[in-house]
Amino acid sequence: MLLALFRRNLPFFLPYALLLTGVGVLQVWYTQENLIQWVNVYNNPGTDVFFTYVTYFGDGAFFVIICVILLIYNRRVGAMAFASFALSSATSLFLKLVVFPERLRPLKFFEHSTYQYRIIEGLNIYSYNSFPSGHTTSAFAVFSLLAFIDNRRGRGWFFLLLAALTGYSRVYLFQHFVEDAYVGSLIGTAASILVYLSLRRWVAAGDATH
Repeated sequence: MLLALFRRNLPFFLPYALLLTGVGVLQVWYTQENLIQWVNVYNNPGTDVFFTYVTYFGDGAFFVIICVILLIYNRRVGAMAFASFALSSATSLFLKLVVFPERLRPLKFFEHSTYQYRIIEGLNIYSYNSFPSGHTTSAFAVFSLLAFIDNRRGRGWFFLLLAALTGYSRVYLFQHFVEDAYVGSLIGTAASILVYLSLRRWVAAGDATH
């Protein structure tokens, strides 16, 4: 079933595999400090505004709105989305609050450093519970699930792009290190894979009764 899901959704999984490989190699070659400093340097007023809004794709409220829309469209699909939201969020929160509660976010990490970091004026920057990125987890959970249930499989790359931009926004906004977003993407995608494979027959059975 898993291999069949991968084959049906190659427009999502193939570029995602390339993204994971590329970012993974960068994390082997460079430190987390190096990577976030590189991202922090490349900025302009336009991207400041862009990523400030894009990051909301990973907000829990956005995920809930998508779940409600799907619920209206199809109750079982909506229930599947809520299950993905619950599993991905619970996993992220467990790691943040129980397993890695003391993981510092970039602002706190560089607090006494000579590195002259840049943050967007007026943005609320957090200090702790950095690992993993909850926004990235939610974004990859919701957009991967949308790719799986979309009848037009060719749009999978578009859903991946939205998720990846959300993950990048967390590093750009100085809220998370690259590894936080990297692992968040894995958790979110894995949660939706598990939920989709577990509930797809139940959803299909509901469609058959209409």
